[in-house]
Amino acid sequence: MANHPSTNDMLTPGPEPSEAHAVQPLHFLAFSSALDPGFWHTLTQKKIDDFKLDDLPQPLWASFTNADPVGLPQRLTVEFNAFDLKSPVPPRSCRALGTLHNTNTLDAFKVANKRALLDAAGHEIWEAIVSRRAVEDPSLLTRFVLLTFADLKKYHFYYWFAFPALCFPESIVLTSPPADLGDLYSPQQISALHAAYDDLCSQEGNTALPCFLIGPLGGEVVDAASLRDWGSFNCRHAKVTVVAFDPCTLSNHPGWPLRNLLVLLSHVWSVTQVEVLCFRDRTTFGNRNSTHSLLLSLHLPQLPSTGCPHISGWEKNEKGSLGPRMVDLSDCMDPLRLAESSVDLNLKLMRWRLVPSLNLDAITKTRCLLLGVGTLGCHVARTLLAWGVRHMTLVDNSRVSYSNPVRQPLYEYEDCLAGGKLKAPTAAERLRKIFPGVTAQGEVLSIPMPGHPLSGDAKEVAKEVARLENLVASHDVIFLLMDTRESRWLPCLLAASQRKLVINAALGFDTFVVMRHGLKLAREDDDLADQAAAKETTAGASSSLACHSSLFSDIPGHRLGCYFCNDVVAPGDSTRGRMLDQQCTVSRPGLAPLAGALAVELLVCVLQHPKGGYAPASVADDRLDEPPTVLGLVPHQIRGFLSRFEHVLPASHAFDKCTACSPVVLEEYERNGFAFLHRVFDSPHTYLEDLTGLTQLHQETQTAEIWDISDDETV
Repeated sequence: MANHPSTNDMLTPGPEPSEAHAVQPLHFLAFSSALDPGFWHTLTQKKIDDFKLDDLPQPLWASFTNADPVGLPQRLTVEFNAFDLKSPVPPRSCRALGTLHNTNTLDAFKVANKRALLDAAGHEIWEAIVSRRAVEDPSLLTRFVLLTFADLKKYHFYYWFAFPALCFPESIVLTSPPADLGDLYSPQQISALHAAYDDLCSQEGNTALPCFLIGPLGGEVVDAASLRDWGSFNCRHAKVTVVAFDPCTLSNHPGWPLRNLLVLLSHVWSVTQVEVLCFRDRTTFGNRNSTHSLLLSLHLPQLPSTGCPHISGWEKNEKGSLGPRMVDLSDCMDPLRLAESSVDLNLKLMRWRLVPSLNLDAITKTRCLLLGVGTLGCHVARTLLAWGVRHMTLVDNSRVSYSNPVRQPLYEYEDCLAGGKLKAPTAAERLRKIFPGVTAQGEVLSIPMPGHPLSGDAKEVAKEVARLENLVASHDVIFLLMDTRESRWLPCLLAASQRKLVINAALGFDTFVVMRHGLKLAREDDDLADQAAAKETTAGASSSLACHSSLFSDIPGHRLGCYFCNDVVAPGDSTRGRMLDQQCTVSRPGLAPLAGALAVELLVCVLQHPKGGYAPASVADDRLDEPPTVLGLVPHQIRGFLSRFEHVLPASHAFDKCTACSPVVLEEYERNGFAFLHRVFDSPHTYLEDLTGLTQLHQETQTAEIWDISDDETV
């Protein structure tokens, strides 16, 4: 830059050391390396697939922030994407470019010329200063060297960092004691600094700047400019402060990046006296705070007249001496184990602040059986995976068709070719590809249904029923996600008999229902519960009139109804005589993801309740009360109306004449087994209605209607 004003014209000289303040040398806090385990996994992949025996230097990048709380060391963080130089820097962080030297043997690592590696990186910084490229791009002032050896048999990684710093021949001197920004300026004046900095970041297209210039603080507006505007900016202001992005958290010392910036100021503009603001910008609970930033008044010694200054910067190890470090990642570098830890990260972060008492083990260990792997089943499976469920069995007997992949996210176009792949094993395989740590099995199984007479060998159907019975017995939760009403009957009956929790989801065009079935008590416990309920009813009869709570609030979990408890007709063949649009589940595309997600969220809330599946039903009136779990309510049903963007939370009692879970049906099944089921499959729906007493209920209702008409006619 030609015709630069002199230093005295551009900067007001700092005060001379006073008698009260003894001259003190300025000390800088060195970086501490922080390597994410994902970086070693990436290095392993690149070593095997790309680098092989090539030990040439490789470019990479790291980042540092000025937002760390007090007590943390200033870190240079190397993430899993360090080799992708186009990756965005984390918000409010600065980029540092570096060079990886990965050796092929441990001996090569030991004998590597450390001085040559450090000098090469330092000369790159010096060349950027001399050529003034660092004036245009101050990020060139912060570089690093990473020397590594990866023992891929043992997953032992040896590494040594260097953070090259150009050294003045003499110490930099503090001309006055360091001062906190908050001790010298008001919150309004600091807010003006924030505004100027944010505007400059926006102009530069970054969320953070390694350094910049500001005019005098103290007014309502602060003038800020980039380092490249040094000449014109100093002409506008009698006093200029150099602001350095400072990752250090110590109260009296600046961070490592300031060292090379001061060398640049001395070499390019012959600065000897300078005021530096070590800018620290922390946001806690939404409150931005920079009052802990340091103001330093410095005297800079002269640089050598020729050549590059001395270079230092190798990192000390855990013992405080110059030497490499070693990290043993044998327990977590297996890709499967690394994937498992990464999958669980979001869930574990929930427990840091939001829900510390969240019981993740209860979710992870739950074995889920998904009956139906269509639109609902695919979304339920993906959400279970996100919640950390590790064991799923998917049951379906259909094939993937061309209309499926756009609505069912576990299938692709290729799955539709050649007649279509079987859904259950295809979906299970896709889940394992998404996350190899999941135990996902696909079972091709036809579920016999009431009103659908057996067309084949009854023995083969009995085997299918036995398979389904075993599947229900070996899982903790049963999801009913099939298309037709009658296909849910047999699983509902089996789950009630085996005391398994059922989560049911069904779709209309723009409506859905998600519900949990009442979890039956063991037979002896059920009898005791009946006696207790009878006593409560007798004792509370007189006071019930004064109670304002809903009739359907606080229904205990074992008294909740199932999918069929609200019906007064038995299930039958619902597809016979129907058109194509009536046979298929035609619903708005956004409905299945909503219902599937709510089905899983309902299960998770049940698992968080102390009573589990026996949790009383939450209803809409409970929304203002203290929630029963850390995640909120545990409703019986969630009924959604997409046309109104509305949810309601009804609850209903188990129906003593239910065709699926009433005592008489359970007793008949448990006494006669497949013989009973065979009769249900081959008989019209009137058999179940006769058995449960629905037929008599219909007759009594009709008789009552007739008497009502007769009374009307006589009036």
